[in-house]
Formats: sequence, structure tokens, C-alpha cells
Amino acid sequence: MKLVECVPNFSEGRDAAKIEQIAAAIRAVDGVKLLDVDPGKDTNRTVMTFVGAPEAAVEAAFAAIACAAEIIDMAKHKGAHPRMGATDVCPFVPVAGITMEECAGLARQLGQRVGDELGIPVYLYEAAASRPHRQNLADVRSGEYEGLAEKLQHPHWAPDFGSRTFNARSGATVIGAREFLIAYNVNLNTRDTRIANEIAGRIRETGRPKKDEQGKIIRDENGEALRIPGKFTACKAVGWYMDDFGRAQISINLVNYHVTPPHLVFDECCQIAQELGVRVTGSELVGLIPLQAMLEAGAYYLRKQGRSTGVSEAELVHIAVLSLGLSELYAFEADKKIIEYQLREAGPLVSMTVNRFVDVLASESPAPGGGSVAALCGALGSALAAMVGSLTHGKKGYEAHWPDMEQLGIRAQKLKDEFLFDVDRDTAAFNKVMDAFRLPKKTDEEKAARQAAVEEATKGATRVPLEVLRRCVDAVRLAAEAVEKGNKNSISDAGVGALCARTAAEGAFFNVCINLGGLQDDAFKTATRQEAENMRREVVQICEQVVTAVEKTF
Repeated sequence: MKLVECVPNFSEGRDAAKIEQIAAAIRAVDGVKLLDVDPGKDTNRTVMTFVGAPEAAVEAAFAAIACAAEIIDMAKHKGAHPRMGATDVCPFVPVAGITMEECAGLARQLGQRVGDELGIPVYLYEAAASRPHRQNLADVRSGEYEGLAEKLQHPHWAPDFGSRTFNARSGATVIGAREFLIAYNVNLNTRDTRIANEIAGRIRETGRPKKDEQGKIIRDENGEALRIPGKFTACKAVGWYMDDFGRAQISINLVNYHVTPPHLVFDECCQIAQELGVRVTGSELVGLIPLQAMLEAGAYYLRKQGRSTGVSEAELVHIAVLSLGLSELYAFEADKKIIEYQLREAGPLVSMTVNRFVDVLASESPAPGGGSVAALCGALGSALAAMVGSLTHGKKGYEAHWPDMEQLGIRAQKLKDEFLFDVDRDTAAFNKVMDAFRLPKKTDEEKAARQAAVEEATKGATRVPLEVLRRCVDAVRLAAEAVEKGNKNSISDAGVGALCARTAAEGAFFNVCINLGGLQDDAFKTATRQEAENMRREVVQICEQVVTAVEKTF
């Protein structure tokens, strides 16, 4: 499935009714989900984030731009943030199954429609830019709304779509395609925006003007200011004052968090602030952030503490929030601020309490059944291996094994999450088989279609436990490594982890075999049975070795 994110910025952050009108226009489009609405009173600007299929995303973006053009009058707009239109900027961001070039195509498609139907001048930027000098948003937006009428008449700045006639009410809109941008602000314990701007100049890629001992800007023979490069690439920053919170803030755009992640910027701001006699008190996330950025931040701070990074995803996020001070201004809600969490829905089975799951399991319903239990056993075994890894890393006397145990924990946490996903996946696959059996079979055509559907659904129901079985091989190997190198006080836990992995493997093998019996594809049956037998044999063999090693310690 192709999935694209769209992050339009509107020049209205104070009128809740107008903000809701724009949000409603987005929600009204089928095939998109509005993930976040983030208004700012000081900036008088609202950032909205939604995701959807490409065609639906373009339709929702157009509906929102049209709504903004109707209800926002730029001639009356004032705010701290640079802007040039009612819909100031509207980027498309590839999320899944779509390339950057395809997103650039969406930008061009939307831009032409906005120019033709709404009469709003449109500039393309970033990956969709029509000319090199239009790639950078700051360059395109230079002069802002107040300088737009004159800018439109300059041949160098003729819009990509729409008329060169100044639209006093709506201004101009910048549309493009880019990588995921993290809008991230660092808070200071001062009202002095000069300090915030000084820090911004030191961290941003474009740097700051070079000055002499008297504080005057040094210029070259052409009168151009000499600049001192900033610390980070793919980083834009400016200082401003937040009246609502009575403090200065460094407003930062990280245009490629793989190159420059938030945690490195935060630590650098802390260091510079200390040099300047002020203090960083926390930070703020505007809009959404990719899960990977939070996980990397959590791991970074755990390493600084000398702790293992082989912990759960939830713990990594927790450490990131604490370390970056993301809850200083208001509570950081991970389920609303992390983009994957907005899209991820926990399966109905793994969302249950233990009591509820066991009760459902003990009912007359055929699902959940042995396949889901096998996957759960795999998750439990992996969790025990991760636990032993954490109890070993940092433990005196095991220094030689700390790196191995940290990596073991990381791999075990990943396996645990995959097994948990399979708990619901197995039941869903079984339900598809039942749905196929319920198809009509009155005519020969219906019978043939039903048989084909049953065959395909049964293959799907076979592949799930087969994948569980593959994971069991990794899980039992981790348990064996935990027994060999892990904290000897927890050797029994590692042993139980191996037994869980074996139970999961045996259960998955049973489910593979029972599903194979209903298939007609002999080649698939033979190859699958052989692979399953080999993996089961390996798991059993390793588990027996683990049990022997554990029993020798008693």
C-alpha cells in the first residue's frame, strides 16, 4: 500500500473555529487520517499532519487550501513565524511504498490545481523545485507576504502555477516534496532572544556572521558578510520569544534527522547555553516525530549512562522523553506525537489482560488457539533472554560480555515484538480460512472460486506458524547465548526462555502440519514440511543442550 504524509502549515493559530473548519475539510476526505493539529498563538500558525493514499492526500490538501483561502485574510495576519500565504507551505512526505519522485509529482499535481482553480500563486520547493534557487523554503519565502506583490513581478520569481497577480487575501503557497522534517524547539531560562539567536546561529548549517572585536560584521571585498559555519548540517534554526511561557526559545527544523538527530542538537544547545550563562530547561516537539528518532535518542542517553540499550521500545521512548525534557511545557503524549503510534493499532488479543486472554482461550471459540499460544510462548522466551541480557550488562565480573549481552537484548526485544504481532496474526489468518469456507458453492464457478480462495487462505494460515518457527530458531539461540555468557544468578531464567522457545516451535510445527493437510499444492506442501522439520529439529537440539547446561549448575 502506498502511504504519503502531508504537513500543511496555515497562517492561523488563534481562532479555534477557523482551525477546526480547516481540519474538518481534511477529515471529510475518505482515505486520509488527520493525525495532528498543532496551533501556536505566538506564531499565529497551525501545523496539521495527515496521512493517506496518494490520490486521497492530494484531494484533502486541496480541500484544506481552499478552506484556508476562504476564511483567512492575510492582509490582517500578524505572527512571529515567517509566512507568505494563508496556506504557507504544503509538503508531501513519503511514508511507505512511494518514492520521493512520486511525491514530487503529487506536489506538481496539487500546485497546478491550486493555481488554476483557486487563483493562488504557487511555488514548488525541495524535491519538487522547478529550478535550483527554489529548493530552499527560506529562499522561496524571502520577503514574506509583505514583499510578495513586488516579488511576483520579478522574472526570477514568477510562480510555477497560478497568476503573477498579487492575491491580497491568500498570498502565495509553497508546495513540495521532502524528507520527514522534525520541528523541534529548545527552551531557555531567559527572555533574551539575542541569546536564543546566538545559539541558533552556532547550531544551524548556515551559521552566523563573523564579527570583529567591536561586534561589527566582517565583510569581504564585495560587501558580503563573512560567515562562521554552524555545527550541524540539515539543520535550520532561529531564536524567538514565547510570550505564553515567558521565555526565549530556539526554533529548529531538522530536515533530515538521519543526518542530524534531535538528541545531538539538544546536547549541543545545552553546552552552548552554559557557556553563555543560561540554561536549557527542556524542549518541545511541534507536530509529529518518527519512532526511529525517539528510539535513537533513548539509546543514546542510555549509553551515556553506561546502561544497556537492549530494553523495550517503551523504555527507550520513556528515556528519550525524560532526557530531552519533552514534557516541560506540556505532557508529551507518545501515542499522539509519534507518527507510527498514530497508525498502529494493537491487536485485539495482545491488548487483553492476561485473565481475559486465558478466558477467551478457554472458551468454545476455535480462535485464538494453539497458533496464537505458540507465538505468545515465543514472546515470553525472547523476553526472558532480554531480561538476562539487561541483568548481565553493567554487572561486575561480566565486563567481557557486556557488548554481547547488549546486542543480545536488542535482538531479543525485536523478536519479542514480532512474536506478539503473530499472536493476533495467527488468529486473523485462521479467520480468513473460515471466511473462504463460507463462500457460496451452488454453481461450478462458485465452487471453483471457493476452492481457490480456501487454498490461498490455507497457505496464508500455514505461512504464519512457519514464520513463527523461523523466529523460534533465533529465540532459542539467544537463550543459549544467555546461558553461556549471562549472569549466572539468572541462568534458570535463560533456561526457561529456551523451554518457551521450544514450546513455541513445537506448537508452530503442529500448526504448519495440520494446515498442510488441507492443501492441494504438493510442491508447496513438500517444501514447507521439509523446512519446518529442519527448524523444529534444530530448536529441540539447542534446547536440550541448554537444559543440560542449566542442570549442571544445580
